[in-house]
Amino acid sequence: MTPKSAAAAARATVYGYPRQGQNRELKKAIEGYWKGRVTADALHATAAELRRSNRQQLADAGIHEVPTGDFSYYDHVLDTTVMVGAVPERHRAAVDADATDGYFAMARGTQEVAPLEMTKWFDTNYHYLVPELGPGTVFTADSTKQVTELKGALAQGLTARPVLLGPVTYLLLAKPAPGVPADFEPLTLLDRLLPVYAEVLADLRAAGADWVQLDEPALVQDRTPDELNAAERAYRELGALTDRSKLLVASYFDRLGDALPVLAKAPVEGIAVDFTEAAADNLEALAAVGGLPGKRLVAGVVNGRNVWINDLQKSLSTLGTLLGLADRVDVAASCSLLHVPLDTAAEKDIDPQILHWLAFARQKTAEVVTLAEGLVRGTDSITGELAANRAALASRAGSPITRDPAVRARAEAVTDADARRSQPYAERSAAQRAHLGLPLLPTTTIGSFPQTTELRTARADLRAGRIDTAGYEERIRTEIQEVISFQEKTGIDVLVHGEPERNDMVQYFAEQLTGYLATQHGWVQSYGTRYVRPPILAGDISRPEPMTVRWTSYAQSLSHRPVKGMLTGPVTMLAWSFVRDDQPLGDTARQVALALRDEVGDLEAAGTSVIQVDEPALRETLPLRATDRAAYLAWATEAFRLSTGAVRPDTQIHTHMCYAEFGDIVRAIDDLDADVISLEAARSHMQVARELAAHGYPREAGPGVYDIHSPRVPSAVEAADLLRTGLKAIPAERLWVNPDCGLKTRGWPETRASLENLVTAARTVRGELPAS
Repeated sequence: MTPKSAAAAARATVYGYPRQGQNRELKKAIEGYWKGRVTADALHATAAELRRSNRQQLADAGIHEVPTGDFSYYDHVLDTTVMVGAVPERHRAAVDADATDGYFAMARGTQEVAPLEMTKWFDTNYHYLVPELGPGTVFTADSTKQVTELKGALAQGLTARPVLLGPVTYLLLAKPAPGVPADFEPLTLLDRLLPVYAEVLADLRAAGADWVQLDEPALVQDRTPDELNAAERAYRELGALTDRSKLLVASYFDRLGDALPVLAKAPVEGIAVDFTEAAADNLEALAAVGGLPGKRLVAGVVNGRNVWINDLQKSLSTLGTLLGLADRVDVAASCSLLHVPLDTAAEKDIDPQILHWLAFARQKTAEVVTLAEGLVRGTDSITGELAANRAALASRAGSPITRDPAVRARAEAVTDADARRSQPYAERSAAQRAHLGLPLLPTTTIGSFPQTTELRTARADLRAGRIDTAGYEERIRTEIQEVISFQEKTGIDVLVHGEPERNDMVQYFAEQLTGYLATQHGWVQSYGTRYVRPPILAGDISRPEPMTVRWTSYAQSLSHRPVKGMLTGPVTMLAWSFVRDDQPLGDTARQVALALRDEVGDLEAAGTSVIQVDEPALRETLPLRATDRAAYLAWATEAFRLSTGAVRPDTQIHTHMCYAEFGDIVRAIDDLDADVISLEAARSHMQVARELAAHGYPREAGPGVYDIHSPRVPSAVEAADLLRTGLKAIPAERLWVNPDCGLKTRGWPETRASLENLVTAARTVRGELPAS
């Protein structure tokens, strides 16, 4: 096909869409089901209506081929586990008894069985449930969900494309099941898994699918020759099937590298490539393999992970280059729109001028459609859209909101000495032990306590004007008193104030820093029914006044035990925001770090002896390609040290990380030079403790013994067993006892019971230690 005819054939599509609904209807229905207020039939009816509405919105916007199968009650990787029948043995009875309850048992656990491990989806803030596989795993096909959702779209009269997680990525995301040797490689199960995918593909073809998309984002990471050979074999075998739809293999989040020739040669009909992340590399690689003659290329030219408007003219230029490289070029967002909010039209409090700089899922869909229109009919057909786009881009570039000369001058004046503590850790540790007087195996929590209905109501009443600031602050004081009292009675050693005044660990700070914008309805799924509203980083960052000192000092006035000051670190402030795309991330991180440095100094001056600067996103933001990591880790660790480097030796700096694979960044964790780090470890059975020990990590650490993403209450015996495992890797004088993460999402009854068990476990194991 010639470039002209390739353009004439161009269509608009997306890979996925936000699941929650305009008013988070899915979250409310699922949580109502968990609490017994919503029936299973009502839950499924709500989900069916949301799927129908999403598909219709896309079709009405001009999307020619809508995705199906991207919708999920909890997580699409968990959906794949169900599809291929890889249900862990401990969950089998629950799944057999009731498919819905069994599904949620795998996601959340029950009092009797632990859930699947949860970790980050590549370098996003979305969490997936990790498949557990072993040599004895038997796969069986269950295409019910995929076929049902496809038939729903076809019944609406729409052209639909089922989207499945590809077999190679599924296996690469998996881990050895409990009891299976740690060196077992799930990818060795590929030959056993491919026939199951073949069966699902046959079912989808029979149900009416013309195309099926198989997502293989793992192929944008560094892959070994064996892994690339597995991908080649997988798509050679799937491509050779006769009873199947046409196959579109999709990648996103980075450059394909060595995987591109593998896919280009595979007997599949289409490939989807991200042309927003490492666009030049993917373009060069595509040209180097001679393009994709005879294949469909779906070009992801609209950024599906950030909220800034697309540069339409630039994207059209990219698309024009691609026309000569494939039989047919279609236009898409770079990845599923799951990672952005639904609609800017709901935002009434953002300056209208700034709102024109933003594109959420509906606006990105419109951009995809506009680009396809321009590709097919020429730029004259989208003259108005191009003019409006140019004006919005120019408005943002020239806005004084984006630049503050004082902030930039301060950042440029930073020296290496500013990012270093005044004394080495050994000397600081001795000073801190003398100052704090803590026992062996000190107990603490990560920061937040349950956000009660009363707290959320008070916050809503304040926004609506039903109560004044004084009434709201009295509610906060009461909550802090209750949290401090509970911790003292329970016997926790280092307390927290519970963060009742904070709506979110990033948004709370963003609302008090210059340069950030907060949304009212910009919800994005983090995991399951947990939705967050990432703030938007629009300009240079500074801190006009203290943000946390008042409430931390109040909490400290209620107790003689140390109360931690709680801050969110610079990398996490970036990772869980929609960041600027007009300057390097490292420059923005330095600005945030300097703002936090001011806050740390004020906390210390107010008498706070323990200050925690959370960096749960340090691993999450790690580039997917190894060659890009050193530069990232250099500015990321410098930003943390810059925020904490000015404190006295006897002020103890903590940090926290959770739900990620830490083995890749142990050296960076060391480079943070924090005095204490707490990490998620319960679901992974203290794996991180072993990783720290293998590295020779010299500081104090608290691998978590309480999985807070499950409603189950761990017994004191269970927590003690985890502590004993931790002691095999970390000596008692450097081991802390804490939950995996903050307790914001938990209820008070389970929180009380779990923390009481945690303290009991610490006392039990402390009593087993040799007398010094």
